[in-house]
Formats: sequence, structure tokens, C-alpha cells
Amino acid sequence: MEVNELAVDFSLNGSPVPALKGVSFAVQPGETLALVGESGSGKSVTAQAIMGILPSNANISAGEILFDNPQTGERVDIAALNPDSEQMLAIRGGSISIIFQEPMTSLSPVHTIGDQISEALFLHRDASRQEGLKLTETMLHHVGFADSARAMNMYPFELSGGLRQRAMIAMAMICHPALMIADEPTTALDVTIQARILKLVTELQVELGMALLLITHDLGVVANMADNVVVMYHGKVMEAGPLGELFNNPQHDYLKALMHAVPRFDLKPGERLVPVREIHSEMGVLIRKPKSGQQDEPGSAHLELRNLSKTYHLHGSGWGKSVAREIRAVDDVSFDVSRGECFGLVGESGCGKTTLSKMIMRAITPDHGDVIYHDSEQMIDVQALNRDDLLGFRRKMQFIFQDPYSALNPRMTVFDILREPLVVHRLGDLDYQREMAIELMRLVGLDPRFLNRYPHSFSGGQRQRIGIARALALQPDLIICDEPVSALDVSIQAQVLNLLKDLQQELGLTYIFISHNLAVIHYIANRIAVMCRGRIVELAPREVLFANPLHPYTRALLSAVPHPELSQPLSFEAINESAASEPDQWEFPFTIETRSSTDFICIEDGHYVRVSAGCKPSDLAA
Repeated sequence: MEVNELAVDFSLNGSPVPALKGVSFAVQPGETLALVGESGSGKSVTAQAIMGILPSNANISAGEILFDNPQTGERVDIAALNPDSEQMLAIRGGSISIIFQEPMTSLSPVHTIGDQISEALFLHRDASRQEGLKLTETMLHHVGFADSARAMNMYPFELSGGLRQRAMIAMAMICHPALMIADEPTTALDVTIQARILKLVTELQVELGMALLLITHDLGVVANMADNVVVMYHGKVMEAGPLGELFNNPQHDYLKALMHAVPRFDLKPGERLVPVREIHSEMGVLIRKPKSGQQDEPGSAHLELRNLSKTYHLHGSGWGKSVAREIRAVDDVSFDVSRGECFGLVGESGCGKTTLSKMIMRAITPDHGDVIYHDSEQMIDVQALNRDDLLGFRRKMQFIFQDPYSALNPRMTVFDILREPLVVHRLGDLDYQREMAIELMRLVGLDPRFLNRYPHSFSGGQRQRIGIARALALQPDLIICDEPVSALDVSIQAQVLNLLKDLQQELGLTYIFISHNLAVIHYIANRIAVMCRGRIVELAPREVLFANPLHPYTRALLSAVPHPELSQPLSFEAINESAASEPDQWEFPFTIETRSSTDFICIEDGHYVRVSAGCKPSDLAA
């Protein structure tokens, strides 16, 4: 495929707004070309133009998209075709397919996986229903479904994020396309699932000899997947060339800035990420700084968790069915969080991180266990608080949600969003609340003139900063951050991480930072707990954990991280398809035979690891 001087305009109030401005690149048969850039740079618009699925208010104003169709032997200018023509319908899905970024919204919730994947096959290939369903089942097995026959009759909501993405890949691959477009295929996935998806795509690409157009902002993924790279910014190509040349000798300032914004494991103590655009925040008089009398001794406990557990019961289908099985979401979790520290919590999706955070906040009631909050004057048993006392306690501990799009009410202005916590807790009059909202906007680096805007008019990074401002409105002492940067570009991610670090230092905050991105956790956390299957399997200071990971699950997480450096390639051969999250695959002394057969032992100062009952630190050395 050759894209030559492609220009796409969006019609806004009758005026054209350019989205692509003379974009050119070529994809050779069998190669992987990576399109890199921030949100809004034009990557997805380029993919939509190639697929002929541009929005109704967009049109190709100039340029050509020349595609050598191996099925017909013709060279076609896709830009000149009617998107609804039979020729384009044959190309779309048949010769060129796409994996969309968000599998939950891309898959129909009312159709089974088997029906959705086979639909693409029946549209483009002459096959009987029985033959098509058999090919679909084979493809599901090919992309890693253990029970492909059962998966045929499952709905998207029954699958995890990783399995939904595999179903999307199966749908894209079912017709054996010559070119596959992967639009951020692993952005929302855990590091281990991401590694397996990348391994799968690489294997399928080699087996079928297809070309891959990979759209991503993750430079670690680019370093491990791409042959050539095209860097885009504001609808233009800034730099393009072979992977090695761009990574070893970047020429354009924008590419250099992107590389400096990536969290890396080799950052020196105190070294900051360098975002493409800095946030300039201002500390006002209403947002208090920590008072000397309020601060306990360094290292004193701010929050204690003791033996927290939560079990969910899954019932059989149909009336009168008994309990089929139970899921232990959180299993006897205990740890302390020190005042003023950032405590990192790492693990794959489904390990219990978010359930644990909701129990800390009293949004979910645990089966048993205690949450003890150390105030400056007293110890508070969070689980024992009545309704009125709990409302007062909410001012001490707040929450930053993972998804900045769904966490903000689209019907409320930013002023109303920031003012709402103050109204709920009856703090100040309207003038005070307006002044506080203005100060909160300045604190997170946003213009107070935007207070009358609605969330849809802000970018993802700006929305996340609004979420942070709302969490700070009640001036809490402890904030739980649940994957606050997982949905953000690398440069916006650097902005938000730096902002959180600055706020922690200026306001004396304590963080519980939940993430599956180990590089992010390495940058922001002081101590890190690794969670698997509802249990803490390893806990250590940051430097100790990354220098000497002991548990096989921790080592598997670290080995699956794609580094944005060509000298540290991801070892696809070492990625175990069954994942290291299966306790029965752990070697001695980490083996788990029964629920009560483990001990959490101290290896050295502050470094704890879960082992089989009766094991000693010397067993680990052996």
C-alpha cells in the first residue's frame, strides 16, 4: 500500500478543519509499519480513511491510497472509491481488516462471539454455514481460546479484556487479509496479556505473510514489533524511517520529546519525566499545606489493612439452581501504608486490586477483616462507621478513577463537577465554592475560564486532571489512584504523573497507586505490593523489588514489559501461554496446595514474599 499526500478535512459549522495534511508512507508486503503519535495526531483518521469508514462529516480532500490487491491482482485507489461501493465492501474485511482499540465497544453485546466472527467470513468467502462455523472455531483456537467450542456460544461480557481482544483478532484474521490495521490493540491490557497478544499477532503475521499497520503511542511495543516507523503530529508526518535509525538517532525534536516522556526502569533517583508540554500549576491560599501539628512521625502508619477477604458466589443458570462455585476476589490481605508515601499495588486484571480499593473506601463490605485509618488524633475503624460518621470520614480519603471519560458526568459543567463534593459536605457558600473551583483548576494546570465547559470539550488528559481536582476538593490526606494513567498517551501520562508527585510533596498526601504498568509504578511508588489471585505474593521497597524479584509471578510480570530500547528486546519465546498467574505452576517453595498453606515471610528489611507453609528464607536461597 502507498499513501501519497493524503489530506482529510472535517466539516465543523460549515468550515473545513484539517485532520490530515499531506500524509505519505508505504507498507511493503509482510512488513510491520508503526504509526506513532499522541491522541489527536491523526493516526486513527488515517486508518479510517484506508478502511473507508470516515465519519459522515469527514472527507478526503486530496491525495491517494494505492492498494495492490493480491486477490484480484489490481491496483486500486481507495481514496477515489465510494465507501459503499461493492468494490470497497469486498476490500474492507476481505483484503484489509482492522483490530479496533476498545474490544468491549467494538463487539456487539447481543450476538455471540461465534456469530460475529463467522459473519465476516460469510460476507467475503463462499462457505456453507457448517463449514464457516468450523473455520471460526478453528480460528478461535488459533488465537488462544482454550475451549473454542464453548467460546463460540459466549457473549462479549462473559470474556476478559484479553479474550475480547483475541476475539477481535480472530474476526480480523478469519478472511486471511493481505493487510491488517491494529489500532492501539493492547493499550488497555495487562502487561502479560499484552505480551501474549503481541506474540500471537507476530506468529499469525509470519504464518499468513500479511503486512501490519500498527497504530500505537507505546514506544516499547514499537521497539519490539516494527520494521519501519512513521511519527505523526497534528496531522503531519514529522519523521519516518527504519526502526533502528529512528530509535538510535532521532532527528526531530518531537520524537526526542516522546522518548524522554516514557517511564523507564533506568531513571536515576529524583529524575523526572519530561513531558512534551509541561503543566504549570499554582498553589493558592484555600488549598492548605500540611500543618506541622498534623504530621505524624515519618514512617508512621496512615492506613492498616488486616486480613481483608471478599468472596463472590456464582450461581448456576435457571431457577432453583444451587451455587456453582465461589470466587475469592480478595484473600486475607494485610499491609500498612505509611503517612506521606506512595504505596504501589500491581497485578493483572481480575487479581482483586479494584475490589480491595473499594473495600478500603467502604464501597464494598468485606466478608471479614479490618481497615484502620490513623487520623492525627485517633484511630478510625472504617468498617464500624455509621452513616453520619462515614460521610465525615469521606473528607479524609478520596478516589481517582481509571477512566476519565465515564468518571465525569457529561451533563454537568466543570464548575458543577468540582463544586459537587463541597455541596454534599456543606462546605462554604457559593462564593467560597467558586473560589475553590478556580483554585483547583489552577492547581492541576487548567485555565479557570474553562469552568463553564462540559467534559466532552476536554482531551483525555485534561479530563483526568479534572478528576484529580475533584478528588482534591475536600482536601483529603489519602488518595487511592486506580489506574489513573492507563488510558492516556505517553506524553499526557508524564504530565499527570509529574503532577501527582508534585501534589503529594506540596500537600503532604498519601497515595495508594494501583496499576498494571510496572514502569509507571517504578517511577511513582516508594513500596510495591504484587497481587495475584486475591493475595499479596510479594511486597518490597521499589529498589529491592526491581533489583531482586523472588516470586515467579513478579518475575513473569517484569519479563513481559516491552522496553522502549532496541538493546532489551522482549523475549516472545519465554512468554508462557498459560501465564504465571496459575499457582499450581509455581515451583517450590512458592507452591500453593490449599488456601491456608502459605506464609508471608520476611527475606530482608521490608522485603516479604509468600511461600509454602513452613518454608524459611534459606529455602529461597537453595
